[in-house]
Amino acid sequence: MLEVELLELVERTRRWQAEDQYIEVKAAHNGCPRRLYDTLSAFSNQDRGGILLFGLDERDGFHVCGVYDLQDLQKKVTEQCNQMEPPVRAVFTAAEIEGGSVCAAEIPGLDVTERPCYYKGTGRLKGSYIRVGDADMPMTDYEIYSYESYRKHLHDDEREVERAAGFLDEKKIERYIQDKKKERVQFAMLEEEKVRELLNITRGGQPTLAAVMNFCMYPQGIFPQFGITAVIVPGYEIGDTADDSMRFTDNKRIEGTISEMVEEAVAFCKRNMRVSTIIDPESGMRRDKTEYPLTAIREAILNALIHRDYSVHTEGTPVQICFFKDRLEIHSPGTLYGRMTVEQLGVSRPDLRNPALAVMAESMTGAENRYSGIPTMRRMMREAGLPEPVFENRRNEFVVIFYNGESRTGRTVSVVRESGVYRTGRGTDVQSLLDFCLIPRSKSEIAQFLGVKTLFHAMGKYVKPLLETGEMAMTMPDKPQSKNQKYYTVNDKEKIR
Repeated sequence: MLEVELLELVERTRRWQAEDQYIEVKAAHNGCPRRLYDTLSAFSNQDRGGILLFGLDERDGFHVCGVYDLQDLQKKVTEQCNQMEPPVRAVFTAAEIEGGSVCAAEIPGLDVTERPCYYKGTGRLKGSYIRVGDADMPMTDYEIYSYESYRKHLHDDEREVERAAGFLDEKKIERYIQDKKKERVQFAMLEEEKVRELLNITRGGQPTLAAVMNFCMYPQGIFPQFGITAVIVPGYEIGDTADDSMRFTDNKRIEGTISEMVEEAVAFCKRNMRVSTIIDPESGMRRDKTEYPLTAIREAILNALIHRDYSVHTEGTPVQICFFKDRLEIHSPGTLYGRMTVEQLGVSRPDLRNPALAVMAESMTGAENRYSGIPTMRRMMREAGLPEPVFENRRNEFVVIFYNGESRTGRTVSVVRESGVYRTGRGTDVQSLLDFCLIPRSKSEIAQFLGVKTLFHAMGKYVKPLLETGEMAMTMPDKPQSKNQKYYTVNDKEKIR
């Protein structure tokens, strides 16, 4: 970091009066903070790392209080960095402002194969932290395990399920084996047991979890929550109720093998979607158009079932399908696997969390398993004239969100995305931004729409004034710094209320 960049960072932090996902402020005018381990761990365990900013007093409105001694501060921070496993290598930058010294310690993010970074004094299980907004939170057992499983190439879909012996559909397995023998003639030369081992149907003679989810007569008899829960919410958030206080207008538990669940889930979605009739003016032919493209929904459900986390840490969590008035959400247990980020979805070839299960599902469901799911969702939504799907990698789940183009005000919004940038065809005036945010938008989406490079500039110049006038609001007002925060245009009824 250059000195001028540090000064800009100080100015930005003081203007916003807040820390964030990547900034932690410490006063340090009376000495070096004694315990930085939690923040060092949290910053090291996220891709972009983070910055410890010394010399501002958060309790005094982020006033510049200065650090007590630049050289001693860097020495003692380095000592704490060396107490981490693996050791943290901070990069320091200092500057003077308003007669006081400020210092930034840049903490680089570790490669996923080196995580979790933790404080050696408390150990891996208690000393590993993750950054959530402006807070350092202890890692869950699942989060720690997800790093270890990736580093050690552990695949839970290949684990043995002894209870499933005798409950697999042998006719389905035989058809699957015959299909594979046609593809690989060498299989015909092997004994049946060896074929099953090579195809990951068994491990040591016992059925694998992949085989259970694809061939078992009733997988949920062994894993009750490895299914789908689907609900129709009569509002915009879970908890909203209809006039008769009904929480869900439809509620279904979907079970069976992966192929069976996909078909039943798609049927549930089709049954609960609005359908409009379009008449071709030239041919006079009638065509029904569903609220969301069924092909996009099918791809999202397939991805949720095939790529979900099947470890013991998520055995109690089903895939969820939630219909709201303005959107459809599909929740899959487990975060993105390995090095994959949301920005790389549909562009880079990801590592597979469940390779054996994915290969089986390809034969049983017709899933291409060619990394085409995300591009297909985007294309189908675009062709339907709907906003692009939103992908969110939350703390313990991955979520796909389809918006139907109807805002919370009940107005219909037509927004297209060209060359990676959202456009409404009206320029970047206030009204076009309000139109754009009739559908809740994230900071990055707003900055992209405005053509502004920095989130801070976009939020400070455009969004903050609208929040102050009440023309826009936050979807999570009680958590203003949440990474899942979105902003939407307030309708007249909400303003009055």
